Amino acid sequence: MTQDLLVVGGGVIGLSCAWRAALDGWSVTVVDPAPGSGASRVAGGMLAPLSEAWPGEEDLFELGVEALERWPQFAAELGEAAGRPAGLRTDGTLLVATGSGDRAELDMLAAHLEELGRPVERLSGRELRRLEPALGPEVRGGLSVPDDLSVDNRMMLAALEEAARRSGVRFDHRSVATVLDNGTTVLGVRCVDGTEIPATTVLVAAGAHSAALHPELDGLVRPVKGEILRLRQRPGAFPPPTRTIRALVDGRPVYLVPRDDGGLVLGATQTEVGFDTEVTVGGVRDLIRDAERVLPTIAEYALCEAAAGLRPGSPDNLPLIGTAGPEGLIVATGHHRNGVLLTPITADAVAALLRGEPVPDVVRRASPSRCLARGGRNGERSGTSVRGSAR
Repeated sequence: MTQDLLVVGGGVIGLSCAWRAALDGWSVTVVDPAPGSGASRVAGGMLAPLSEAWPGEEDLFELGVEALERWPQFAAELGEAAGRPAGLRTDGTLLVATGSGDRAELDMLAAHLEELGRPVERLSGRELRRLEPALGPEVRGGLSVPDDLSVDNRMMLAALEEAARRSGVRFDHRSVATVLDNGTTVLGVRCVDGTEIPATTVLVAAGAHSAALHPELDGLVRPVKGEILRLRQRPGAFPPPTRTIRALVDGRPVYLVPRDDGGLVLGATQTEVGFDTEVTVGGVRDLIRDAERVLPTIAEYALCEAAAGLRPGSPDNLPLIGTAGPEGLIVATGHHRNGVLLTPITADAVAALLRGEPVPDVVRRASPSRCLARGGRNGERSGTSVRGSAR
């Protein structure tokens, strides 16, 4: 029996789009062997477009700011629909530096944000320690970015899956091999086991694995590996910070994102090594080494988990949101380190596309067609960057 909408991928993007589509009256099936896993499960959960602003990425910045503004309402609606909290934290973010070179880079970021009309507060090391006493003496200065928030990604995933189920979304645990079409119209998907699921509309939201699902996506999405650690405060240890801490340590980025239960997410490495998801000794060593220089007290914490995920990178760091190829094929992938941040605006955009309505200009710039126009297919990565730390 043909489904109105098949969503390939059960991460934060796929689940949020499925939930919103079901609320609009669509008959929705999410096809994923393990919903709520993958990069979405090991994300840091930072909602930080200001902290990650970068000259030349103004389109991504505007998209991120628009998404951030939608987050409080999105979290409230999600919590109500799921009957459980969505995990949003509104304590803000501190950007900190350990040396003169790191401080100079943060000064450049502050100047760039001022040019964009988003001034931030410059703070000395002493002022930072007044806000967050756990910060160590090597922290020499930084910025306060109260508008950059965070969310507990695992609480969010649990809420999204519950909200989707309550809204009537079905789940199929087969693995999809390819999207089927007759050259002009989508016919459904073929699974790895050879079975087929017919459909007239397919949303590809399969993260780093999206490129293999249709020729139109070939070369437009690539895996970018990131390793993270999850820590927990032990009895007698100094409490974790209340704000997200994003640090530069001799030019290396590291972040520490607090959780409500005394936990702390520490990340993230960033390498391009294909679909390798093994945690490396070197990655763990580097994360702990740099984090201890920022928050020395974590040496007394418990190490609860070490994990690696694959962010879906795009040729220019903008996601791919829009129609592609045959009629009935919609794409929501390539979010790189911004998947959690861009969840609300992506879900709204996909809902608009399904209704046949235009998407906002800020989303239209993320259309997959831009990559084809720039020669971004088949591995040609125009403007590719792996700067910064992961979400």
